[in-house]
Amino acid sequence: MTAVFEPGTSFEAYDLADRYRVGAGPVLLTGIQAIARMLVEQRALDQRRGLRTGTFISGYPGSPLGGLDQLLLGLPKEMADADITVVPGLNEELAATAVWGSQSAVTLDTERYDGVTGVWYGKGPGVDRALDAMRHANMYGAHPTGGMLMLVGDDPAAKSSTVPAVSERTLASLGIPVLFPRNASEIVEYGMEGIALSRASGCVVALKIVADVADGAWVVNPEIGVLDPVTPKTQWEGVPYTYEPTKIELFPDRIVGAEAKLYGPRMGVVKAYAAENRLNRIEVKAPNAKVGIVASGSCYDSMRQGLKDLGLGHDDLMAAGIRVLRLGMMWPVEPTIVSEFADGLEEIVVVEDKTSFIEQGIREILYGAPSAPVIIGKKDRNGVPLVPLDGELTAGRLLAPLRRALKGHAQLKAAGPARIDLPLLSTSRTPYFCSGCPHNRSTALPDGSLGGGGIGCHTLVTASQREDSAVVGITQMGGEGSQWIGQAPYSHAGHTFQNVGDGTFFHSAQLAIQACVAAGVNITYKLLHNDVVAMTGAQKRQGAVEMAQLTHKLMNEGVKAIIVVADEPQRYRRNKFPAGVRLWHRDRLDDAQRELREVEGVTVLIYDQHCAADARRQRKRGTIEARNTKIVINEAVCEGCGDCGVKSNCLSVQPVETELGRKTRIDQTSCNTDYTCVEGECPSFMAVETDPTVKKAKKSTPEPPTVADPGYGELERTYGVFMAGIGGTGIVTVNQVLATAALRAGFGVESLDQVGMSQKAGPVTAHLRFGPGAIDPSNRVTPGSADALLGFDLLTLAEGKNLAYGDPARTRAVVSTSKTPTGPMVYDKDIAYPADDELLTRVNSATSSLRAFDALAAAETLFGNTAAANFLLVGAAYQTGALPIPAEAIEEAIGINGVAVSANVAAFRWGRASVAAPEEFAKVTGTATASVEEIAVPALDAATFDGEVRRLAEVRAPKLVAFQNQAIARDYVETVDRIWNAERSVTADTRFSEAVARYLFKLTAYKDEYEVARLLTAPAALDGVRAEVQGKISFKLSPPVFGAFLKGRKMTFGPRTHFMLRLLATMKFLRGTFLDPFGQAHVRRAERALLAHYTALVTGLAADLTEESYAKAVRLAELPDMVRGYENVKMRNVEAYREALAAEGIDLTI
Repeated sequence: MTAVFEPGTSFEAYDLADRYRVGAGPVLLTGIQAIARMLVEQRALDQRRGLRTGTFISGYPGSPLGGLDQLLLGLPKEMADADITVVPGLNEELAATAVWGSQSAVTLDTERYDGVTGVWYGKGPGVDRALDAMRHANMYGAHPTGGMLMLVGDDPAAKSSTVPAVSERTLASLGIPVLFPRNASEIVEYGMEGIALSRASGCVVALKIVADVADGAWVVNPEIGVLDPVTPKTQWEGVPYTYEPTKIELFPDRIVGAEAKLYGPRMGVVKAYAAENRLNRIEVKAPNAKVGIVASGSCYDSMRQGLKDLGLGHDDLMAAGIRVLRLGMMWPVEPTIVSEFADGLEEIVVVEDKTSFIEQGIREILYGAPSAPVIIGKKDRNGVPLVPLDGELTAGRLLAPLRRALKGHAQLKAAGPARIDLPLLSTSRTPYFCSGCPHNRSTALPDGSLGGGGIGCHTLVTASQREDSAVVGITQMGGEGSQWIGQAPYSHAGHTFQNVGDGTFFHSAQLAIQACVAAGVNITYKLLHNDVVAMTGAQKRQGAVEMAQLTHKLMNEGVKAIIVVADEPQRYRRNKFPAGVRLWHRDRLDDAQRELREVEGVTVLIYDQHCAADARRQRKRGTIEARNTKIVINEAVCEGCGDCGVKSNCLSVQPVETELGRKTRIDQTSCNTDYTCVEGECPSFMAVETDPTVKKAKKSTPEPPTVADPGYGELERTYGVFMAGIGGTGIVTVNQVLATAALRAGFGVESLDQVGMSQKAGPVTAHLRFGPGAIDPSNRVTPGSADALLGFDLLTLAEGKNLAYGDPARTRAVVSTSKTPTGPMVYDKDIAYPADDELLTRVNSATSSLRAFDALAAAETLFGNTAAANFLLVGAAYQTGALPIPAEAIEEAIGINGVAVSANVAAFRWGRASVAAPEEFAKVTGTATASVEEIAVPALDAATFDGEVRRLAEVRAPKLVAFQNQAIARDYVETVDRIWNAERSVTADTRFSEAVARYLFKLTAYKDEYEVARLLTAPAALDGVRAEVQGKISFKLSPPVFGAFLKGRKMTFGPRTHFMLRLLATMKFLRGTFLDPFGQAHVRRAERALLAHYTALVTGLAADLTEESYAKAVRLAELPDMVRGYENVKMRNVEAYREALAAEGIDLTI
């Protein structure tokens, strides 16, 4: 398995375009990609049959089908070659109407087409919106050489929905047959069968596609599209029947006649088609069986995996006399296959999501039959709940119900020891706004106001801890604000705000605004105008109009007042807006809201800023202008107060732990240049103006050493890998690359990416299963069966539900210890990241071996950014023996992926070196130790302390000399030494003296104007910035002396003003004297008082120190950690510090 790939190699043997070529394979296809393959295979089938057909596709994006429209529109040649027209819908209902229109004879009044296949797509709630259109279409019928297919994205676990979504019951109420594919191959097969069924019966036919299928991937063979659907010969009332569309005549007797045809001969064709084309199959035909199990789609796979985990493979089921039926068509349930299956059975177990549906269909067929078996499912024979009603059915959830149902019928594998539930972590990763997202600030409300939520990215405020963004409820998509019509007459609040995204507005919510105007309620709509449908992948909004047209539209519909706030108001010409519409900068958001809430009637605040994630993509493509200013934080100046996180709510504003405590830095890799963080009340921000004409020199990455292969033997079974990471950081890409590598190595492959809302910086997990031959039955790794756990984010992996996939006897873990903050950590400085030891101990408890290193830091050192960090981890996993895929196949798959190939291959090789050559890896990626000022401090030589206390003092005392002079440093060292000696007389513990060493320094070296000027202009600090971002450095400052004039705004101090700051820094000798021009400011007097009080406090504690008082002394000595920030922020924290002291019975007067 020696690696042979070299960057730049061409991989003509595997062309990703083959995924969408008729007859190509074997290829790896996701469920979404399989839909595109199905469409081109259908066109080829029609051509083989001599039919001239086109395909019309319309719908509305929504998970798990969120990326379908983008995929299809991104294949213009393939779509054109197959005569496929893709027209995204304004909403699901109108898209369904358009698809219905494709079946009309008027569209076929030409010699060009024999028929048009109409395809609709949408998620479960979209089905509800499209019902009336689909009811009409199904009643009157599809074209016999066209057909209508619904692609229904169901979400039983509500991963990306406000309610769990299963659509088959709703569709059945319309008489729409439902097919339930369980993998990519069946999407192709059932899609083509569904179209043939629609043509034969006139019915709209639905494909139920759940997330495990849409987001899964499988190897698809070239013959997948080689189908020969058979149209059954049926009779109705003794006469041969051939479907013909019903002419639409809106007379009651004609309408009822259409209904009779639908539920009579046409439904007869549906059932006959299912029987003739074997859509339902008895997969285990056990002779003399007494028990049968029925399931459909992904539930079938979960059931079979559950049986396998209980020790019941195909041969075991045959021997035990257990029959298994798989329903490809879940509604209507076809009678002949059920009767054949039930023959001789005493009991049938139905496994399905939610309430009984298939179960009722089977019961209806078998009711009254001689010797009919007992049918159980949601309840057992005794009426006790059996198969869960809630959530989604995974193999793990089905183990207990299957064990109960089959007890006494088969020899089952003994249950393993009960897993001990791990305690909950102090914090966990949840979805959050992208870096620079407009909703980070647009969702903020004025004090005392109510706000309503809705559908869109802004709904993440419902999970936020920000009090200024709290909403009191949500609505369905399009209902935003309408709930206030019913609340207002009974509420003491005379007004509310309502968030609504522009995608939702053009989809349907504009009607809600009209409803509020008609009702005369007082409401301000916050129309969050970000140019795209951001929640589902940044698609362009259908039906959108320009900003000026939008304001005219709203005013014409009765809106009383409109204010537009924008990040770049200069983009708009004011004279194009209606009279009275005002255009302000987004900085005046609060002013705008306060003004509009006083206006009676409906008002609209339009918050205009492009979606940050989409803007980032477009800047990379060069389709919008790049922003050349980068923001960097001087960590020496930063106090870690968190105000910049509060102001920006941005995930790129990341808290980090340093030698001198918690600080903040801007993650340049993820920063989307929103700049809101600069508004933090802090002088640490530096703006670096880069020159776009000068390309940044690429970091020279050393060549990784050649290492020996770990020597994998031949893989003889299915191997399972479970991965955990953060949404948007490339975990899905890693899974795709590894799946492709496994395919190229000759393995059978199945995978699953579990994302949902998690792509918004939340927890993402991925499953990969590969091995010799076909992988069956589930694409999920089941709990306790993972061979490897890859923790790209340790916090995510350490969740109990994720560690449940590990087995202490078999599972290897490779994890990154990098600390990426969660959203709440950015906003709340008091939320701490769990300690590495705690997280690693949890992982270790679920695995047989564990390897951990900081992949982000190593990638930053090696490549100058963190983009390749994931493949460092993959390389380490390969070398530890956790990834039995040939190295050359992994490197080839990286090349096939085609993104940053050289860097990712190098990262993979360096990851291998981290295991095989750890000394060399550590030498190249080793992190720098805390800097020590090159200043001698004689007082240190006389001090008696040692160990950690000496280390702390040796780092800090020279900084105090640089801050002021040797006298200040001497006082610090002597105080710490006195505390140390007092502590030694009581205990060997050093926590008290360590705390004093830290926080006496903190209070002594307060950051006044002189110190800030010194730290900002320090040569080492400026060199560090230039190493990170090259360009002209300016400082963003709001000098307190200009406070009344600036009102919180900041001035820019460019390179020409740096000498002034250097001059100010030299004047530190004035600090604390009567000549100090800054010394009488309230905050400076408070800083000096804090130092004096703390010195006296710890001295007194040391004098009276006992074993009993020691814990309190440590606690009090650590309290100054809360005194952070500048000016107003600092004084608020000083007040909190005073209250904390008062709670301990200690008075602090400032």
